[in-house]
Amino acid sequence: MVFASITFLYWFLPAVVVLYFLFPSKWRNGVLLAASLLFYGWGEPKTLPVLCISVLIGYAAGLGMEYVAKNQRHRKILLWVAVLTEISFLLVFKYTDFFLTNWNRLTGSQIVLRQIALPVGISFYTFQIISYLIDVYRRKEAPQRNLLRFAMYISLFTQLVAGPIVRYTEMAGQMEKRVIHFTDIQIGIRRLVVGLSKKVLLADLIGECCQAAEKATQPSVVLLWILAVGFTLQIYLDFSGYSDMAIGLGRIFGFRFPENFRYPYCADSITDFWRRWHISLGQWFRDYVYIPLGGNRCTTGKWLRNLLIVWFLTGFWHGAEWNFIIWGLYFALLLAAEKWMLRGSRGLSEGRRTQGKWLRHVCVIVLVVISFTIFRETDLHRLGTTLAGMFGCGRLPIVSRETIYILRNNFWLFLIAVMACTPLGTYVSERIRRGNRRKRIFGILEPFALLLLLLTATAYLVDGTYHPFLYFRF
Repeated sequence: MVFASITFLYWFLPAVVVLYFLFPSKWRNGVLLAASLLFYGWGEPKTLPVLCISVLIGYAAGLGMEYVAKNQRHRKILLWVAVLTEISFLLVFKYTDFFLTNWNRLTGSQIVLRQIALPVGISFYTFQIISYLIDVYRRKEAPQRNLLRFAMYISLFTQLVAGPIVRYTEMAGQMEKRVIHFTDIQIGIRRLVVGLSKKVLLADLIGECCQAAEKATQPSVVLLWILAVGFTLQIYLDFSGYSDMAIGLGRIFGFRFPENFRYPYCADSITDFWRRWHISLGQWFRDYVYIPLGGNRCTTGKWLRNLLIVWFLTGFWHGAEWNFIIWGLYFALLLAAEKWMLRGSRGLSEGRRTQGKWLRHVCVIVLVVISFTIFRETDLHRLGTTLAGMFGCGRLPIVSRETIYILRNNFWLFLIAVMACTPLGTYVSERIRRGNRRKRIFGILEPFALLLLLLTATAYLVDGTYHPFLYFRF
């Protein structure tokens, strides 16, 4: 089951909301746990035991570190055993065929690939369990004694499948007690509908345009850039749309999840981009890998080592293909180069820095578009051909008739998508809300606008084909 489906929007979600508010507060966590297990097992019941076993291991290890381990050394041993066990599940289910394929290539063996079904969301809930265990070990939070409450935290359907990665320290108090006001429900519905619209009305349509560009019989340099820019827009609108829906759903049930995106395509540096893109993942690697390794408070050599390790793991976390590893290391090199360049610009005046802001922004966008071309192409030979073609090295014409046709038919779609990647909508709505009269008019018109978006998205869901969220495979 996915958020962007008729089954979820018109059957599952209304039923869960009704039951949730019918039951007294002390039973509501149980309602969410039952709904989450049903949601997760709806399409892939065979992988549900993996989630349950992971939850039990995390729960037992958390209690063991607090009440069984006799000293710090025993606590550390228990932490490592639990963390390595959780990671082993991720390695087996996600990376077995990757390791076997590369072993066959290196040795000439013919070991049959296992083709193990990947449990949906395993990368996300594994990281949530690991962060919980480390925080308990560091005594940032007491372990959760209630198994059902802990299971609800890990399996909560509102953000189980593709994040944001929510820390236990952010959820502990909210699981104990949460007060839901009508304003929370109103804000939650707004985020839900906006996220759904970004996914169905923009990301999916741009995805169809990208598919048409990939099948073009007259490729050109411009067409390759259209495909690259299109995927860059698609992956942001798809993933941020899911995050909007997850945050909105959480708000309806009384939870405040952290923001996962802050208009990353408005960044003027690669560092700034990663402060805005998939924020919960970046903070996870910073707090649980980068800083424990020493961060940047060490020698230059060790700092580069730390950077490469973190970005290798970031790329590998995204998928069991070499292009994801290359994608991660690509950003490691960009960040290292950027830091050295910034050292040389510290003596520049504020005026000169401001003048170069737009140039930096354009450079960042170009580098990010190239990065998502690497991210998209799992075939390394095709990746090399595509990158060469984008820069005029593939003996392709600059433009073709088919390119003009695709660009003309999708110009307005791309323009609206670009605007959706900026804070323009937020800025306009805030300006409208400033005046009392305009605020009242906006308050009347907003529900009708949201209803129109919902009905339009529903029409596309009914008539369209199945388009899962891109990050479901991670």
